[in-house]
Amino acid sequence: MNFIDGQAIYIQIAERLSDEILAGIYEADSRVPGVRDYSVLLEVNVNTTVKAYDLLAQRGVLYSKRGLGYFVAPEAKQIILNNRRRHFFETDVPRIAQKMQQLGISLKEITDILGKELNHKA
Repeated sequence: MNFIDGQAIYIQIAERLSDEILAGIYEADSRVPGVRDYSVLLEVNVNTTVKAYDLLAQRGVLYSKRGLGYFVAPEAKQIILNNRRRHFFETDVPRIAQKMQQLGISLKEITDILGKELNHKA
């Protein structure tokens, strides 16, 4: 995995695992790889992976069964989507709006472009 500078590695690992859950690689109530296995796969320290799993457990995305490992919570996909939507509206949209103002881009221009992009992708 190629890590991005400026963001904690454990957060990037948590995001990757969240992406895999959203993609259906790990379904609700299925076991995710053990922290040692995932650490080897990503070539990171086990403690870093533990921190990522703990973060996802705190968010309600994963739950642990003593002696068996971590599992995907039944509502994991919805939790991930809700968190990402909230982040988008609280962080990304204000940045986009600021950039639009700086560049003199109108709401109509953005709406037209987004409409074309969304129709193109469908």
